[in-house]
Amino acid sequence: MRYKSFISTLAIALVSGACSFKPALDRLALPVAANFPGATEGVVPADIAWQKFFTDPRLKQLVETALANNRDLRIATLKVEQSRAQYGVSRSELFPSISGTAASNRQRNLGSGSSSGVTKTNNYALTVGFSSYELDLFGRVRNQNDSALEKFFASDEARVGAQISLVAEVANQYLVERALQQQVALSQQTLEGINAAHGLMKQRFDAGTVSELDLSSTEVQRQTAKADLAAFQQRIALINNSLTFLTAGALPVNLPPGRTLDQVIVADIKAGVSSDLLRRRPDIREAEHQLRAANANIGEARAAFFPSVTLTANGGMASRSFSNLFSDSTGTWLFAPHVNLPIFTGGRNKANLDASKIGKDIEIARYESAIQNGFREVADGLATRSGLAEQIAATVGLVAAQQKRAELANARYEQGMDSYFEVLTASLDLYSARQDLIQLRLAQAVNSVSLYKALGGGW
Repeated sequence: MRYKSFISTLAIALVSGACSFKPALDRLALPVAANFPGATEGVVPADIAWQKFFTDPRLKQLVETALANNRDLRIATLKVEQSRAQYGVSRSELFPSISGTAASNRQRNLGSGSSSGVTKTNNYALTVGFSSYELDLFGRVRNQNDSALEKFFASDEARVGAQISLVAEVANQYLVERALQQQVALSQQTLEGINAAHGLMKQRFDAGTVSELDLSSTEVQRQTAKADLAAFQQRIALINNSLTFLTAGALPVNLPPGRTLDQVIVADIKAGVSSDLLRRRPDIREAEHQLRAANANIGEARAAFFPSVTLTANGGMASRSFSNLFSDSTGTWLFAPHVNLPIFTGGRNKANLDASKIGKDIEIARYESAIQNGFREVADGLATRSGLAEQIAATVGLVAAQQKRAELANARYEQGMDSYFEVLTASLDLYSARQDLIQLRLAQAVNSVSLYKALGGGW
């Protein structure tokens, strides 16, 4: 009967209904406009996986290598595992910690219990029980566990954000490298043409048919093209160093050939019109989980105002003879509840509750700030995309016009109708327009990557 009484009492205590003082947290409204300004339709949805968003096979292999080897991303992943372990520690407090002990001792006593005045006794004990297990009557432990769980979710969103940022950074660096390769090719082509013109001009100067000013003008063109070529080659080396760092080692061998910026490297995504798309951004989801963790902290702080009940219980056998240890008459048990009632804490509980409420307000502000920042990034990306499309179309026309102008200027110079200054000016303007077109196409590709990232990166 004693065991049944003990078990019944323990069961009632463990399954007692508990309440929670965690405040309700409704879904927060977006503190931005309902629609993105100037949203335009693209070809593919914004949640497309990066393997389909990037169409350049060389870029795809670089991204795969970075995701597999980048150390910053590995740190973010390990932080998720650390947060998972911390949640496991917090969750364990919801259950009693059961342990078993076995003890044996032999004792020598001085007294009149024997003819020699010395008695020797043996003691054997075997117990199973738990101690200091808190009954979560007011939700303190559960709220603490909920906070740890939300922080674990937040750390995983931070990992996803790190992945998106890494993919975007690799893509941007690669796009810059593609632009530099085109600028190098343009500089080399221009330099070859200038060298030929300079050689011809030198022959004419030696023959006395052109002035030294014309010869010096071609030399200016030649040295300008050489300086640009050296600068572009230097920047390519720096970009390759950056890509090596992002991929955490030497660049992969046998990379497939890359595409040029006037080819399709990234897909044209649909931005949509609803700003509710921002909720899938990992930084916003991370902020939301941090807000829920702060809300759970309020429930934990409120529970501190109420009594806490801690249980200690064990049961087992004890005997002076090992052979009798498991007999019916050797059973022992202990059940010791402990109630702690906060009477005076010097304002500590009130201060903790106030701090928890302020912490929630801080996380609300961070959540709203993350949404507003995301809205601004998407809006900027959309505005830039439409403007770049117009600039590229105009610059393509400008390049064609400058090409025609350069051809006419050269023809008029050959016919003696204009000075070589007109040829020089037209050539430099054509070179500048071609460089501008490369930069605009780079900006357009980078804008597509930034918009893809701003809309959640397809994860």
